[in-house]
Amino acid sequence: MDYNYNGYDRGYTEPAMTSADYMNRTYRWMAVGLLITFAAAFVTAATPLLYVVNSLYLVFTIAELVLVYVLSSRVQNMSVGGARATFFAYALLNGMVLSYYFLVFDLGTLVLAFLATSLYFGLMAVYGTTTHKDLSGWGPKLMMGLFALIITGFVGMLFGMSFLTTVLYSAVGLVVFMLLTAYDTQKLSQMFSYYAYDGELAEKASIYGALTLYLDFINIFLYVVRLLGMNSRRRN
Repeated sequence: MDYNYNGYDRGYTEPAMTSADYMNRTYRWMAVGLLITFAAAFVTAATPLLYVVNSLYLVFTIAELVLVYVLSSRVQNMSVGGARATFFAYALLNGMVLSYYFLVFDLGTLVLAFLATSLYFGLMAVYGTTTHKDLSGWGPKLMMGLFALIITGFVGMLFGMSFLTTVLYSAVGLVVFMLLTAYDTQKLSQMFSYYAYDGELAEKASIYGALTLYLDFINIFLYVVRLLGMNSRRRN
């Protein structure tokens, strides 16, 4: 997903917001999205709403994909409120779809996975922010890795995976999304350099950036919790 930098008029003389404010907004929207997701997952798993999600699982999944597509491809043409509402709607639906994790894994495993994810995500976000190395060359390789993960996961759903294959698949997925975190974090500053002089575009860019980091965080969490869950089940 690439935010379109073309056609931007840099006719302003002063930035509409500082880089620090832009980054704070991005991480704030990401944090709110994560809070909505985990709250929705917990409530869904603890109420009869779970049966609704189970019966309409495909509909919810398609709706998620549509919302991500709309926000990533149309964000520049949306209002700030519309972009924000779309992101929060996606976070809500995603939490409802992921609610079964609260049934499959115990709370201790989920809390440990969240703490580990926060550490991994934080380390890679700091690296992406502070490194002087241009990470743009990672993009094509990471997209290939992501595509390979999707194909492998689909094949695994059809034919199953052995324990070792599942561990390897989850470990590779974890590494891919950790690297994507650094890559996407560096892209945030690039977006800011293009849209700093237009407050509305900068605000929408921060929402789009929040979506990309949110997706990185959620996927790291899912791979970590799977690895922890498999290790727990093997000990038992």
